[in-house]
Amino acid sequence: MFDPTQPAEGSPLQSAVMRSQLTGLKDIIDAVPTITSAVVDAITTLPAGSAATVDLTLTGSTLHFTFGLPQGAEGTQGIQGFQGEPGAQGPPFAQAVVDGVTTLNPGDPATVSVFFDGTNVRFTFGIPRGQDGQQGTPGADGAPGEVTNAQLTTATATATAIATTAQNPGGIQPLNLNFSNPPTDGELNQVRDKLNELLTALTRIP
Repeated sequence: MFDPTQPAEGSPLQSAVMRSQLTGLKDIIDAVPTITSAVVDAITTLPAGSAATVDLTLTGSTLHFTFGLPQGAEGTQGIQGFQGEPGAQGPPFAQAVVDGVTTLNPGDPATVSVFFDGTNVRFTFGIPRGQDGQQGTPGADGAPGEVTNAQLTTATATATAIATTAQNPGGIQPLNLNFSNPPTDGELNQVRDKLNELLTALTRIP
């Protein structure tokens, strides 16, 4: 333990005494708390003319401040009928800018931070997303297609079921034709031939 009376005045220098004193100083230094943050707990308005106050406490590694600031003295009433001088022009204001919007968890309060960079008012929003909706009731089964699963269970039933369906007309090329006004017989014959080609391709021969 540190003893401010050691070593005694005029005593010979002893290593044990000096070691004990240095160890005591180190213990005192190690006991000093490390401050990692500061928090303003409150600001109180005091009557005009009062002295400003500040209370400081240390909780763990956090400094807590409480300020008391006096309000300004009430100004005297101006003379009625006289207009005061115009105030100085404020800083230019161009526009408001949204720097970012963050999605928060459902139930969290919405947040907004704003600051003025000298030209633009800049906003950052935090918007909570909505609660997840409940799963809906499954819909009814749709109507069966052209060929049911039962019809595909055997080779004979499959052939019979498929025979009643149309083929895929993938090989039919588009008819690129510009009609005259009125259409000619040759143009109408091309349309007829293309329709016949399409019917032939769609028809499944039993």
